[in-house]
Amino acid sequence: MVKKKLTYKELGVNLGSIKGIIASPDFDETKALKQHYNELLARRQQLDALIHNVEKTIFNKEGKIKMSDKEKFEGFKQKLLDDNEREYGKEIREKYGKDAVEKSYSKVKNMTQEEYDAVTKLSEEITKTLGEAFKTGDPAGDLAQKAADLHKQWLSFYWDSYSKEAHGGLAQMYVDDERFKAYYDKEQSGTAEFLRDAILIYTGMNK
Repeated sequence: MVKKKLTYKELGVNLGSIKGIIASPDFDETKALKQHYNELLARRQQLDALIHNVEKTIFNKEGKIKMSDKEKFEGFKQKLLDDNEREYGKEIREKYGKDAVEKSYSKVKNMTQEEYDAVTKLSEEITKTLGEAFKTGDPAGDLAQKAADLHKQWLSFYWDSYSKEAHGGLAQMYVDDERFKAYYDKEQSGTAEFLRDAILIYTGMNK
């Protein structure tokens, strides 16, 4: 029986790594495959956790078990991470690096119910303040700068460390990425650009 040699595509190697293997004679194939292997293990761990949580939720709804509030909250947080990974995982790793993303995910996993309630309240306050600030038309005004500061506080619940450069970069992404732009512009067109300008002024990145 002849064993088939699996292609990189069949091994699930991403397109960028495949291009590197093909284009560069100095490309470290073994290192790339080991990195891919570790990424697959991490994804399997996330998938196993998701399957476990879904299974428990089904059993809870069927009355076979009774989930505690803590278990429900843990399942809820895992779903948030899985949804975020599915929609933004690849691009946020490319933009911020694998280590930064994993640290952010770790903060969410360790978030308490009280912290989640606080960040939810903060998010609502940002929306309200930003809406009022937008009416003034002045991203440098007190209300707009308050919205930018609230946004910084909101980030502290998700980011392992804060930098003005990263904050400014995120603000620009809110404008460049149609998904974020649509979210901020859903009430008033131009809000995403207004928030970006306010944050760039707040961080001193507008110069």
